Amino acid sequence: MVNGGQNGPPIENAPTTQYNIMIDLNRSHNLARLLPALIICLGLILAGRVTAQTFTTLHSFTALDQTYYTNGDGRYPSCTLVLSGNVLYGTTYGGGSSGGGTVFKINTNGTGFTNLHSFTGSDGNVPTELILSGNTLYGTAEYGGSSGNAGTVFALNTDGTGFTNLYTFTAGSSSWPNITNSDGAGPSGVALSGNTLYGAADLGGSSGIGTLFALNTDGTGFTKLHDFTGSSDGVNPAAGLILSGSTLYGEAFNGGSSGGGTVFAVNTDGTGFTKLHNFLNSGSGGAHPIGGLILSGNTLFGTASGGYNSGGDFSGNGTVFSITLPSPPQLRIIRSAGNVILSWPTNAAGLTFTLQSTTNLVSPAVWTTVSPSSVVVNGQNTVTNPISGTQQFYRLSQ
Repeated sequence: MVNGGQNGPPIENAPTTQYNIMIDLNRSHNLARLLPALIICLGLILAGRVTAQTFTTLHSFTALDQTYYTNGDGRYPSCTLVLSGNVLYGTTYGGGSSGGGTVFKINTNGTGFTNLHSFTGSDGNVPTELILSGNTLYGTAEYGGSSGNAGTVFALNTDGTGFTNLYTFTAGSSSWPNITNSDGAGPSGVALSGNTLYGAADLGGSSGIGTLFALNTDGTGFTKLHDFTGSSDGVNPAAGLILSGSTLYGEAFNGGSSGGGTVFAVNTDGTGFTKLHNFLNSGSGGAHPIGGLILSGNTLFGTASGGYNSGGDFSGNGTVFSITLPSPPQLRIIRSAGNVILSWPTNAAGLTFTLQSTTNLVSPAVWTTVSPSSVVVNGQNTVTNPISGTQQFYRLSQ
């Protein structure tokens, strides 16, 4: 049995009903009774009657010991919070019992603040963004580790137990920040798919300007997916990655053809690196993206800080930008005698797609590249496969 996706018929708009509400304004008592209900039903708010919003400080971090820069809870919470139920999880840049930063949790009503972990240096310094999967927090520390101060990837249970240093980036052959090594330095958060973490390292690698990597959640299988080289792809991927399907999207703060940074895409196996945009180092389009990306539909959104003028001074006040991604090609499946013929256009906006198949869509589905490889027939990538007794699901992977 062969299963292929199809677009369903369009959904017609449901008929709408118009309601006419009549109020006798001469009867003030009727108006007084009906007006609040009318406001609620129509979702209106009377001008001048908006309730003031309540700002609440949930936790104030305590003062540091000025000799050792330590405290009990942390200092400078500068990364995005993670919410699960009524509990918030976050990190601090410094402070804690050893001054290297903390991971903490706090209830949304401000109670129950708990320092889950204080970094000591050998396990990392300066923790950055967290992600949550089940009862496990995953994150990166930008510095520290057991070798070379190049950073770590860690895991921690939500109750503060089970801290595990999953990976320590290796020492480099040059001085910081021009460190060169085999894997990267200065990791800036991770994305999770199944049992694999994906991340970007701001520095290090063979050119000393950053890498992309993958790592199993048990700490095994570290893989360098991409080594940044400069003008062709970018420099310093400092903003972390987002994941959609089998494609990772990210930003490089510098580099690209004009030196103002790039937005890029790459497959989760490290193939198909594509530079989606080059920022100019000056002009109205912004430059040096660092705020991270979000994806809605086929559109990426992000922010760029600013560029430099001819005198080398920082100029521009920054931009908010969007990048519309090309729509993926449509995969067609046709039965022909004892075979299925699968085809898709060759002119897919300059992007390369690989045909993959699996026998089961239950997570985690294992997708494998279909053999034989495609041949071009009438402008279509075409693969012919014999029909077997096992069901197959197909997809195109960038």
